[in-house]
Amino acid sequence: MLQFILRRTLIMIPQIILVSIIVFMLAKAMPGDALTGAFQGNPDVSQEQIQQIREKLGLNDPWYQQYGRWLANAVQGDFGQSYVHKQPVTHLLAGKVENTLLLSFFTLIVIYIIAIPLGIIAGRWTDSWADKVIVTYNYIGFATPVFVFALLMIYFFSFVLGWLPYGSSVDIKIEVGTWDYFVSRARHLILPVLSGSLIATYVTIQYLRNDIIDQKLKDYVKTARAKGVPEGKVYTRHILRNSLLPIAAFLGLEITGLIGGSIFIESIFSYPGLGYLFIQSIQTRDFTVVTALVLISSTAVIVGTMLSDIILSIVDPRIRIE
Repeated sequence: MLQFILRRTLIMIPQIILVSIIVFMLAKAMPGDALTGAFQGNPDVSQEQIQQIREKLGLNDPWYQQYGRWLANAVQGDFGQSYVHKQPVTHLLAGKVENTLLLSFFTLIVIYIIAIPLGIIAGRWTDSWADKVIVTYNYIGFATPVFVFALLMIYFFSFVLGWLPYGSSVDIKIEVGTWDYFVSRARHLILPVLSGSLIATYVTIQYLRNDIIDQKLKDYVKTARAKGVPEGKVYTRHILRNSLLPIAAFLGLEITGLIGGSIFIESIFSYPGLGYLFIQSIQTRDFTVVTALVLISSTAVIVGTMLSDIILSIVDPRIRIE
């Protein structure tokens, strides 16, 4: 196992470097640059002054020189300066990471709480009325865009019923650290979490349902039934144990997918996380922030893939990853 982790870590290094080059080049290909976004519409700053600042910051240097400086600083945890927000990118991201991690964590919990029982029911009692209802729910979740569902949630629970807030992550009038502060944060999380999880459950439900149906036809299940093993134990000790393995293996990818895929939810709910910051940075051409966010997300996907392999090998001792 240790050799596997070391080997995968060494393979990750050239992958991350390649991703960083692609990310940097795509950011440089964006129309304008950070100074264009920072001084756009400001009559007090002339084009000559912008050019002087651009030259001073090295933004007119060849791309490989800019990339070399950026990569050397990024290795040390310095992703540069956000010209729009007037602060280091590292400090800017630190204020958003907690919100995105909270949103992703609770979304993942709700996904599994809903998807695993529904997947088991649909797989065990195939073609029953419960299975048909669950499959219909899956089709609706698959066909409904997340932004449409999120807007419907906002309209119903915020405007019609008035139960839940729909913007920001906490009420700004509440003092930080108080009980009311944590309650406010929890209430602001409910709608984004439900909007992201109720739509995303169809993947886990369908995968678990199909795997249970496939496992029911395996020879070891037929043998267990022929030996007189009770049907409940056939499912819990044999079918479910094997069907849940892929779900556990996908945990790493699920986590990284939620962290990187929170752009729509955070944008719709004006939730101050990494996804919302990403959209703002693109709009203002703050490419130092864009490159940092994309690089972090890409690295998380690579690490998540390795994490999934490790989890699978731990869950199933028969699997040997050497």
